[in-house]
Amino acid sequence: MNFCLAAFTSLLATAAAFAPATKSTLSSTSLAAKLNGWTPDESKMAFGLPGAIAPYEEGWDPLGFSEGSSVEQMKAYREAETTHGRVAMLATIGFLVTEAPLSFHPLFNIGSRDIGPAIRHLDEVRVAAPFFFEVLALVIGGAELTRALVGWEAPGDSGRALKEEYFPGDIGFDPLGLKPQSAEEFAEMSTKELQNGRLAMIGVAGIFVQELVNGKEIFVNLGLAPDTFDASSLPVQFSNL
Repeated sequence: MNFCLAAFTSLLATAAAFAPATKSTLSSTSLAAKLNGWTPDESKMAFGLPGAIAPYEEGWDPLGFSEGSSVEQMKAYREAETTHGRVAMLATIGFLVTEAPLSFHPLFNIGSRDIGPAIRHLDEVRVAAPFFFEVLALVIGGAELTRALVGWEAPGDSGRALKEEYFPGDIGFDPLGLKPQSAEEFAEMSTKELQNGRLAMIGVAGIFVQELVNGKEIFVNLGLAPDTFDASSLPVQFSNL
């Protein structure tokens, strides 16, 4: 449930993104300005995109994804990584706050009742609000269409690529005005976001596996919360629980 909620929240943000810019030939100066101060540097891994930290200041790529990649392909990699990292960060928070001992379920009128590990919460959605999935599909579709119009070129003979003047992940949604103005500060913030997103992707994958293995909530599994979950109370039953 919470993974979908996280994806829903993250993708909803793209609906407020700015309209796509008109394609034109850009000078290196104006292109750098549109790309938050970044200009592709072929001498650096990932063409110098933010994201590297000590002790791998030159970048860490053990599987060699960056080798032989064009700047267009590298920007697409970074766009995917940034988007998945944001969803994973929201998903991690969603798992932790909706499970015991917090048991905060904003979509359900169930008070503090323990409804078990978050991987089972979609069962409750199907019963409490079955129309939610139709609404979710429409919102996600609209949000993804908006993101595609903002950042991607129209389909053509050469396939699809990110627009030259689009910086990966910068969809123009900044309601709190947190985006730095200087290139140095932006690169630092972008690197922090990527590092947290990478950690969150690993973390939420671990949460999935742990809950699928023993059906226990995270804090319960760590011994920090009592195991009060009664699997028989759920509307859908599975033998592994």
